[in-house]
Amino acid sequence: MAPVTSLSDTVQQQLASAILAVRPEAAADPLLRRSDRADFQANGILALAKKAKANPRELATEVVAQVAAGDVIKDVEVSGPGFLNITIADRAITRNLAARYADDTGRLGVPHAEQPGTTVIDYAQPNVAKEMHVGHLRSAVIGDAVVKLLEFTGENVVRRHHIGDWGTQFGMLIQYLDEHPHELDHSGAEVTGEEAMSNLDRLYKAARRLFDSDEEFKTRARRRVVDLQAGEPATLAAWQKFVDESKIYFFSVFEKLDMEIRDADIVGESGYNDMLAETCRLLEESGVAVRSEGALCVFFDDIKGPDGKPVPLIVQKSDGGFGYAATDLSAIRDRVFNLKANSLIYVVDARQSLHFKMVFETARKAGWLNDDVKAYQLAFGTVLGKDGKPFKTREGETVRLVDLLDEAIDRASAVVREKAQDLSEEEIAERGAQVGIGAVKYADLSTSANRDYKFDLDQMVSLNGDTSVYLQYAYARIRSILRKAPESVRPAPHPELELHEAERALGLHVDAFAETVAEAAKEYAPHKLAAYLYQLASLYTTFYDKCPVLKADSPEQVSNRLFLCDITAATLHRGMDLLGIRTPERL
Repeated sequence: MAPVTSLSDTVQQQLASAILAVRPEAAADPLLRRSDRADFQANGILALAKKAKANPRELATEVVAQVAAGDVIKDVEVSGPGFLNITIADRAITRNLAARYADDTGRLGVPHAEQPGTTVIDYAQPNVAKEMHVGHLRSAVIGDAVVKLLEFTGENVVRRHHIGDWGTQFGMLIQYLDEHPHELDHSGAEVTGEEAMSNLDRLYKAARRLFDSDEEFKTRARRRVVDLQAGEPATLAAWQKFVDESKIYFFSVFEKLDMEIRDADIVGESGYNDMLAETCRLLEESGVAVRSEGALCVFFDDIKGPDGKPVPLIVQKSDGGFGYAATDLSAIRDRVFNLKANSLIYVVDARQSLHFKMVFETARKAGWLNDDVKAYQLAFGTVLGKDGKPFKTREGETVRLVDLLDEAIDRASAVVREKAQDLSEEEIAERGAQVGIGAVKYADLSTSANRDYKFDLDQMVSLNGDTSVYLQYAYARIRSILRKAPESVRPAPHPELELHEAERALGLHVDAFAETVAEAAKEYAPHKLAAYLYQLASLYTTFYDKCPVLKADSPEQVSNRLFLCDITAATLHRGMDLLGIRTPERL
């Protein structure tokens, strides 16, 4: 099915034509050539009048005279210094929604991007042999939503999970286990998943304490790192076992988060080992990197420390070891030249912004990034507790992610059980998981990524306010109304009917879904879609209060309002799906 042109875009096109009729010289103005004309009718006349040194109200009056009322525009009037108040015809609203409703692909008439590219998105990057904690939540949730948005718009998306699976810590852990084999598992029984990861996490902390306090152990551990890098069979086998056990655990956590993580997409630090030496050679030969006190460094004119001295990006250490920069630069080479990406997105904590600024600038100096191939850090803020401080347990420990998710599910299950009328215990448990996980995701995604946000489960599972539960109950309410509708009256558009003010507001907002998705995908901004969906649910609530559906004045009005209900539900469902959140049919 062909994509549906939104009413706002149709109106902007008609206004652009009217302006050109009055001011042909405006044809070259960017305002008339923008694909995103969201603020055109508010600012376009004023901006053009300023350039033409004309009276904006007089110019607006001339433009209005060129706009013919018709199927789409019912009326246009000038207000204030030159703003245009435009009234869309009821018939146009219903017809446009009908075209979206008829789209049997489930896309609601949303077009694909005109020139899709290939984007590699680096997100959800846990560390091998360590339990996932609350700090891993945002990269996973934001990254997953951006992947869904980009794929929906037609972009070719390559997912990458750059897990921490290499380095000194593994030599340390392997050596510790060799010397303390009895500590791996107290019971002697085979364990996997969360229990195995708890054991590894405990052992890692014990190994770290010994590494920091015992110089002889530190020396043995570093020799083990050399063995690992050289591919010594026994050391490599032990390392592989840690990676495999960790993946089982990662998959279990991401499954609880209702996220798809594929094994083929997991390319950790170790995946770029064979490229590190060549990356260093290319940087040094090109003069991008230079030797300084034995280390291979990249210096920048605008990056200096508090003492005024340049702060370099260290690609290779003076002892010959490779740092994170070498791995990240090798990953860029792989993603640009092997995966043929023209966009690289890194969903990484804002506290790593300086590192990525230096890495990206180094890649640009080397010619690996340019005007056609760009890298972008989608930096995110910190998850805070109710006290506004970084989220910790009462003991001051980092909160385990599985514990946080389990608590969210428990809280949500209690809310569902309280409201449930005809749900079995099994259904309550299923809905509780969908509502709880949805609440956690939405709280994150409804906040701009670069902002910190407070993790407040009481608010997250509330039925009131800007929460996923509010949206899920709005969807379930609509589905309930549609189930109760008599067989003799089905959802169907009736363009001949006049619309109530609440119907108009709801219909126009539904029609803006495509524009919102395009904007959220272009800006990697899931929070814009979340805001749209909250407003959609709010407008539906007003419509539900003001406009009886099953008891409307005529069969045609019942049918048309059922149609409005159905397309609103479809939009909520599709929008929530793009955020990775379930919409249960019954709650």
